[in-house]
Formats: sequence, C-alpha cells, structure tokens
Amino acid sequence: MKSREIFSNLLSVPPIFVRLDGRGFHGIADEWGLKRPFDSRFARAMANVSERLIASSGLSPDFAYTFSDEISLYFSYIPYSGRVEKIDSVTASYTASALTLEMSSPFPVAFDARIIQVSPALALRYLIDRQAEAWRNHINAYCHHTLVTEGKSSHEAAQILKGISSSEMHEMMFSRGINLARTPAWQRRGILVFKTAKEIEGFNPTESRVVRTLRSSVKCVREPPVFSSPEGRSFLTGLIREL
Repeated sequence: MKSREIFSNLLSVPPIFVRLDGRGFHGIADEWGLKRPFDSRFARAMANVSERLIASSGLSPDFAYTFSDEISLYFSYIPYSGRVEKIDSVTASYTASALTLEMSSPFPVAFDARIIQVSPALALRYLIDRQAEAWRNHINAYCHHTLVTEGKSSHEAAQILKGISSSEMHEMMFSRGINLARTPAWQRRGILVFKTAKEIEGFNPTESRVVRTLRSSVKCVREPPVFSSPEGRSFLTGLIREL
C-alpha cells in the first residue's frame, strides 16, 4: 500500500522556511481570555514554543520569527531528507502540542504548515515581508479593538477598516491618544529566536590545561531591528547561512 501514499515522495531542498499558522485562533483567544489587542502571555508562549522548536524538537531550525499566531522557521539543513509531507506534519503537530502545554490549555489547538522555497537573498526578502505583515496586523488590531470598545460590533469594525490605508489608521489612533509607533516593539516588529554560540573556558584536569569549547544556546530578541533598514539587513544576513 505504500505505493498509494500521496505526495510521500515530494521533496524539497534547502534553504526553506516553514510557516506555521494557528487554526481558528480568533475564537481560541476568547476561550483563553486573552487581552485585546495584544496579550503578553500569549506572545511569551509563542516565543517559548519557538525556542522549543529550535532547541528540543529534533527539527533544529536555524531561527524562528514569530508574531500573532504565526511562526516562520528557517532551515539551512532540512530534516527527514527533505520530505515535504513529513516536515509539514511534524512541525505543525509539535507546535500545536507545545503551545497547548505553554498555555495550560484545557483543549488542544491546531496549526497548519507550508514550505516556502528560498535562496539566502529571498530569505531576507521573505523576513522583510513578514515583518511588514506584523506591522499591518498590529495597526489593524489596535483600530479594530478601539472601534469595538467604542460600541461597534466586530463585523461593523471590520467593515469600517476595510479599504482604509495604514496611514489613515495610524492617524485614527493618534487622534485617540495612541501613537502606534510607540507601542511595545514586539507588537510592531515581532519576536526573533535564534541559535547562538558562546566560547566557554574551563580547566581540563586530565590534560592539566585550560581548554575552550563552544556552548550553544537559544536567544530571544523581543525588540528586533526593522528588517528593511541597513541595521536589520545586516543583522539578518548574519543569521542566514550561505550554503
């Protein structure tokens, strides 16, 4: 029956992104009692899930970028011999399980996963685009929440915001005393989680000499630079491995 498995031989080659998106999280946010427009507990949980994916999932992506209910994983080396079906299913199921634990949820959650084939240059473009989406999501979340707070229904608020430019929404919030450029950086720019290595010095008693070793860890940056800026491009280039 193995010959009847659909897409089991569909392969990808590095580098890739795997983008994970939460399924039905608008309703789940209400079930969990998350604060609007942003909940720091949920953001911390998504960052922790990203750390788990890097450090203990066995998948070993190079880094993760997360905002809202989305996580993008960058792989310079692909697990499972590049089998698309397995990469998607394992990353999505692990992420769902990890977030269920992080949120102490009484019910399971689900994620979908998709693979984006990139080159190092396209990887940079991809991250710039996703951070731009994080900014748009941030603006819309604040405006939508404000309109609902002022008495509009969720549907009415969505209709009012439909077709309004980002600058107009920014001005809408500014007129209400909120400068969206001054909100917490993780809300505007997302969170970046990546592997890092630190040289540790120790004494080897067997050889009676000082030895130096590299110890890896995972770092979480809640105030990443603007990826499209020179500083941001330089920062990301350092993370994206040339193959």
